[in-house]
Amino acid sequence: MDVHDEEHATGRPSSLAALLRQAGGEELLALLRARGGDVGPAEALQALANPHLGAAGVELLAERRDLLATYEVKRGIALHPKAPEVLARRLLISLFWNDLLAASSDMTLRPTVRRAADLRLGERLPGLSLGEKVNIARRAGLGLIQTLRQQPQPKVIAALLENPRLTEGSLLPMLSRETTPAPVLETVANDRRWGVRYPVRAALARNPSTPVQAALRTLPHLRKTDLQTVSRDLRIAAPVRRRARLLLGEG
Repeated sequence: MDVHDEEHATGRPSSLAALLRQAGGEELLALLRARGGDVGPAEALQALANPHLGAAGVELLAERRDLLATYEVKRGIALHPKAPEVLARRLLISLFWNDLLAASSDMTLRPTVRRAADLRLGERLPGLSLGEKVNIARRAGLGLIQTLRQQPQPKVIAALLENPRLTEGSLLPMLSRETTPAPVLETVANDRRWGVRYPVRAALARNPSTPVQAALRTLPHLRKTDLQTVSRDLRIAAPVRRRARLLLGEG
């Protein structure tokens, strides 16, 4: 009985799989070289789970096209901290969005690999459903946040506001653009955490695209210099400018 028949018959990992999971670094590499022909997907996954697997072992597994045909193995190699950068980036291209998202925030991976995952996921965004975009927005890393903040759907932005990695520095450029949709600006204005921050309030008040009622709510919280800016900007709706002048005592 070979290793694959053993696994099928017993329902337990083959003896080779167990060896690959438990071997030390040099022994593991020697096993992969000596018994590479016996390594199937189950054995490959055990080797990938071994903390002693190095770059040379990862490359040996990646040389097997039949192993890469199994998605779990391909993902395991692409997301392995020891995978050579060129190899990891090549395999990232065909991963599902949720695995790209995992790669994006995995600090054990090289920054260049995380960035490549961000870029690939950003390319995929237009083809994803609203629910998938919302899921991504809640968990995205810093690189992908720059792309997500340009999404026009308020639900995506609301999810992004829940993301613990979001910073004022990432949010304010979106609030300052006149091309940002009014419903998105209103979503930020109504957010309990972000809508009360002074830089956010000031940016919303100064943006001509902010809905009038949302802009009016920010004005009582602004400093004199920002009120003056709002009152003099002819691009801003007349009711907002008039309310700013009243708060300045200008009548």
